[in-house]
Amino acid sequence: MLCCMVFHVPSDPKDPIAIERLNLMNMAKLSIKGLIESALNLGRTLDSDYAPLQQFFVVMEHCLKHGLKSKKTFLGQNKSFWGPLELVEKLTPEAGEITASVKDLPGLKTPLGRGRAWLRLALMQKKLSDYMKTIINRKDLLSEFYEPNALMMEEEGAVIAGLLVGLNVIDANLCMKGEDLDSQVGVIDFSMYLKDGGHSSKSTEGDGQITAILDQKNYVEELNRHLSASVNNLQAKVDALEKSNTKLTEELAVANNRIITLQEDVERVKEESSYLVESSRKVHKNELLPTMHLLCTHTRESVCIPDVEKELEVQIGMRQEMELSMKMLEKDICEKHDALVELRQQLDDLRRLNHELSHKSQSSEISVKQKNEIVSRLEEKTNQMAATIKQLESRCKQVERQRDLAEEATRLFKQEFGDKIESLQQEVEQLLKQRCAVLIHRNMAGFYANCAGYLMFTDERSCVFHFGLLSQRECKNCKGVFCEICVTNELPLPSSIDLQQVCDTCHSRLLQQYASSPS
Repeated sequence: MLCCMVFHVPSDPKDPIAIERLNLMNMAKLSIKGLIESALNLGRTLDSDYAPLQQFFVVMEHCLKHGLKSKKTFLGQNKSFWGPLELVEKLTPEAGEITASVKDLPGLKTPLGRGRAWLRLALMQKKLSDYMKTIINRKDLLSEFYEPNALMMEEEGAVIAGLLVGLNVIDANLCMKGEDLDSQVGVIDFSMYLKDGGHSSKSTEGDGQITAILDQKNYVEELNRHLSASVNNLQAKVDALEKSNTKLTEELAVANNRIITLQEDVERVKEESSYLVESSRKVHKNELLPTMHLLCTHTRESVCIPDVEKELEVQIGMRQEMELSMKMLEKDICEKHDALVELRQQLDDLRRLNHELSHKSQSSEISVKQKNEIVSRLEEKTNQMAATIKQLESRCKQVERQRDLAEEATRLFKQEFGDKIESLQQEVEQLLKQRCAVLIHRNMAGFYANCAGYLMFTDERSCVFHFGLLSQRECKNCKGVFCEICVTNELPLPSSIDLQQVCDTCHSRLLQQYASSPS
């Protein structure tokens, strides 16, 4: 998860020192957050080889060095944050143990190494946040070591001191006896804090990914500018060191030539003195005086030999000091060159990441455009559906009104004609009974005239005549079998519009249904 980065806009966007302070504060936030998350996920005591912990110390070193006043030494200007850290012992007695332990470490030779050791011991003691707050609150003492616009003198330093409280949950066990803290190169590895957005989440998180990618792009551009400035500063320092190295090399060559000349003079004087001693033994007594005169002259010259030897020793000492200085300068140049190579490599990585992020940003913009088009089409469809829904609602209201009117008309119709329908049905039933009785009476007369038989009536739905004069017929509605007397009524059925023969019972039932139905 790129994871989302928050950038604070400085009050003066053109002030490079303010921008550098904000960048260092953002790096401290990322470093502390990453260290806490990784340490909690790891679930064990941290040691010196843990990469996030090493990067945290490097970031804290850069924060403490920001705006530090320079002190002139034999090798040039030196910036060390050990001086401000020594003040903690005066402000907080608990820090005296750490300061004493740092001074007692045998392998530390430089103030930079002692400052690095102090940071590690304070972290193990879980008092780093308290010590930083104590020293930041005394800006009157810090003004001796820092410029007025340094990070430790501004509000960014207080923010970093507050963030350090979260490190109290971390357990660290750091061994500094075998670690070379004097010559370590403190270079921030920015690649640890950049997140690759290659494993993109689902489409519902697309907008959040685009924002994270844009934030990463802005942050990479800011780091690119910061690294370019650092590379330019280091290149200028390397050029100055090369010039001073060339100058010292020339001075060393001149000193070597002078030493060689003095050594030749000493050898020549020694040879002349030995030659004079040998010649003095061989000369005659008569020639002793002129020879002694000449010997005295040479003796006066030989008296200068101790002075020449002293000067020779001084020149040799200066040569040794210059050789030592040259070695230290060469070591410093090598360190600066290694740091420059690492910074260039990180700059190339950042440029590559910037290029990838620009491509991802373009693809994200294309996907955003496509999504916007899809959204616009969906909005059009939604508007159309809303209009259709409104039409359907209006039609539904009209249908409901018509249904209410039909129900009201049916209710009024039943209220007005219900009694008449019932009376008419009763009259129809009576007429049917009378007609059936007349038909039966007529048919019975013929029956008794031709043959003897009997008539058996079953239920109201069917009848059976056990004689041959009356034929059987079927009701088209209930499908029952009746005599031709009971199936003389004709009505249109629901399944057919033509008139069909039905029994008396179905005839009465259908009349009731047709009377109750408004249609």
